[in-house]
Amino acid sequence: MPEKRIQSAGQMKRALNRISHEILERNGGVSDVVLVGMHSRGVPLAKRINDSILGFEGQCIEVGSLDIGLYRDDIFEKGTPRMRPTNIPVDINGKRVILVDDVLYTGRSIRAAMDALNDLGRPGQIQLAVLIDRGHRELPIKANYVGKNIPTANNEHVHVYVEDIDEIEEISLVKY
Repeated sequence: MPEKRIQSAGQMKRALNRISHEILERNGGVSDVVLVGMHSRGVPLAKRINDSILGFEGQCIEVGSLDIGLYRDDIFEKGTPRMRPTNIPVDINGKRVILVDDVLYTGRSIRAAMDALNDLGRPGQIQLAVLIDRGHRELPIKANYVGKNIPTANNEHVHVYVEDIDEIEEISLVKY
């Protein structure tokens, strides 16, 4: 099926800048805040949020990466997960951890990420930033920061392409 572009690279950048401002406002700055990108596209998005905040505030936030492969509840259905490194450069105990992902759908990946984070420490708070919220939640999970809400049907998928991984930068909607 053909893909329909729903957001350009420039629109993605503006959404990430807005999310960055909202993070600063909600947390009163960057003290005790850690960004944790979920593999794979959440990692470059977390780095971009950090770059944006650095541009606004002149301060960096620690940025980590999180693999949730072994925490997924569909591990037996999908076979052996592709493992990627988890790298969180600071102790997350008592910190405000902001999970970053590209698309929020059922909420199951976020639940897995929270389980993984809790195995690494006890954050004081976990917040969620997503570029796209497409609805259809199966778990009571809601993002604190959303770049764009895109209502979808169950037979549609949202593909986020980031230049760091895909060589193009856009968000597309595909019907299956």
